Amino acid sequence: MITDTFDSRTLANMEVALERGCLLLPTGGEAHRARRIIAAKIIECANRGETTLSRLTEAGYAAAMQLNASGQSVRKKEVSS
Repeated sequence: MITDTFDSRTLANMEVALERGCLLLPTGGEAHRARRIIAAKIIECANRGETTLSRLTEAGYAAAMQLNASGQSVRKKEVSS
């Protein structure tokens, strides 16, 4: 379980980073899937030992931007429809 892997400060940083990354996403049916993808990228970052809030947030933003660029977000699909 993730709570066994990271200390409380890192977990708090990860949570904030996830929320910040998700701010770049539209709301809708794909939001849960996209949130899981962003969370996975943040966990990968933390597993590499990069646990500062700024680095975790950067990883979350990068994942969200990649989702938006690849057309996997609801907003992107709506615009292209």
